[in-house]
Amino acid sequence: MSAEDLEDFYIHTVTVDVVTSGGSWGDTVEPSPPLRCFIDESRNIVRDSNGAEVVSSTTVTFPPEYAALLSPGGTVHLPDRAANIIAVARADSGPLDLPDHIEVSLT
Repeated sequence: MSAEDLEDFYIHTVTVDVVTSGGSWGDTVEPSPPLRCFIDESRNIVRDSNGAEVVSSTTVTFPPEYAALLSPGGTVHLPDRAANIIAVARADSGPLDLPDHIEVSLT
């Protein structure tokens, strides 16, 4: 098994706002190219980066190669709305040879 085992499940696409520079006029934010993912529109209680319990209305699963684009406080543009990233979790199976992925909890 590998990350490719999840490829059939990545049936959606989203974009992510990526900070490209931080000059004297502030950060420049540009949308990423379309990213393959799986969108789950169910509510969950998650912990944000400060440890507070927050309700997440959407969970998006990405291939592991997108990890650098995803961080708490970022914005994901779903097909019907924009949502803030609450938390990012990496599922890394190590030597178990299971499919690795990134799970992102959104507002």
